[in-house]
Amino acid sequence: MLNLRAQYASIAAEIRAAIDEVLHTQQFVLGPQGSALEAEVSALCECRYGVGVGSGTDALMLALRAADAGPGDEVIVSVFSFVATAGAVTALGARPVFADIEANTFNIDPAQIERRVTPRTKAIVPVHLYGLPADMDAINEIARLRGLTVIEDNAQAIGARYKGRHTGSLGDAGAISFYPTKNLGAYGDAGMVVTGSETLAARVRSLRNHGQMAKYVSDEAGWNSRLDEIQAAVLRVKLRHLDEWQKARRAHADTYNRLLAGFSGVTTPQVPTGVEHVYHQYTVRIAGGQRDRVQASLAERGIGSTVYYPMPFHLQPIYAGLGYRRGDFPVAEKAAEEVLSLPMYPELTAAQIERVAKTLSTAGTLRG
Repeated sequence: MLNLRAQYASIAAEIRAAIDEVLHTQQFVLGPQGSALEAEVSALCECRYGVGVGSGTDALMLALRAADAGPGDEVIVSVFSFVATAGAVTALGARPVFADIEANTFNIDPAQIERRVTPRTKAIVPVHLYGLPADMDAINEIARLRGLTVIEDNAQAIGARYKGRHTGSLGDAGAISFYPTKNLGAYGDAGMVVTGSETLAARVRSLRNHGQMAKYVSDEAGWNSRLDEIQAAVLRVKLRHLDEWQKARRAHADTYNRLLAGFSGVTTPQVPTGVEHVYHQYTVRIAGGQRDRVQASLAERGIGSTVYYPMPFHLQPIYAGLGYRRGDFPVAEKAAEEVLSLPMYPELTAAQIERVAKTLSTAGTLRG
């Protein structure tokens, strides 16, 4: 699925030099590397402010807390994502309210959002799943009419564009994950909140550092969620290469699309007009109940693949008490039975992609 060793081999000297610089300064927290990364990532995302934090999950949680989400509030989230999206809401004592997805994009369906707004709704958290931006115009219009905050879950889509604008700049704030497997990945956990709001940025800066507005003076309860200098240094090196890596991912996706175009039972990623996909994952649908058989066939031939995600939130044990049942979100439930993510990383070769496609052509009942 992913070969991080290949990426490291191409930038090892740069990485070692960056880490050595941090070791030489002996400043490991809230230093110049973090400040520089905040400026560079916020510029990429076309936002005025960036605040480095400990993880992508923390970025979601701190952004929501800075928007005053808490006990008694409801936050509308996609029912089909990694559990951190809903978990950030739960951690604040708020209630996650699930909305179904669009069948063609796997992103939250704006029509489903509108049906779930109540007087208790505080925010909407659209996920740009797999690297494809959600329908932000429609989502923002709902938020504008209802006075809601929009926090983009931009964990998988840094650098993606929606109608000419980068993700992260499309709502009130964006939450970025730098988990090692992401398109821009650290060598451990790290994250960032990007925003155009000076007030929200200042609050996140305080919350990430025990609620301190001045040294040893805390205005409110906060967290210890500071992006460390070594991770920031690593990310600054990688950021210089991100554009070329994104181009490689899109080229690989084009090759997959061409090779899989004639396969019955396989639906390749659908990208709406005006939207740019960055292919954190290259995810296809395998119809006819063949997904698990296809995945097993790939594994037998030494080809990695992953199901992102096998269980929508409403069926997760953690949310059993919310009262949802199987059948409540049919589009997400069907996606969970059909999606399969194929190998995708910049260093992937044409021969490897062709091997994946050839194996798919003989797997299960699929035919090219």
